[in-house]
Amino acid sequence: MTAGAPSRRPSPKRANKTERLDLRLSRHQKDLLERAAAATQRTVTDFVVQSAAIAAQDAMADRTRFVLPPEQWFAFTQALDREPRSLPRLAALLTVPSVLEAE
Repeated sequence: MTAGAPSRRPSPKRANKTERLDLRLSRHQKDLLERAAAATQRTVTDFVVQSAAIAAQDAMADRTRFVLPPEQWFAFTQALDREPRSLPRLAALLTVPSVLEAE
C-alpha cells in the first residue's frame, strides 16, 4: 500500500464468531501465510480472514456497484429518468400465457 492511499482493510467488527472454515493447502502456501501474518504482526487466522474479506469485497463490488465519470453518470441518470418507450409487440407478448401456464 502506498503512503496516503486509503486502507482497504474492512473495519473490525466485534460480532460473535461462531462459524468455521476448514482449508487444505500446500506446505508452501501455509508457510507463505505464516510469514505474511508475522510480517504484519497478526495471527494467521486474522491475516487470512481479513485478506479473504478484502478479496470477497473486491469480487462483489463488480456485481453490486459501478463507477462512471461525471459526464457518463449524467447521461446514465438522464436515461433512467426518461419516459419509457411504447413497445406494442412486447406488451402483446406479455399478455400471452406462458408455456408454463398453459394447460
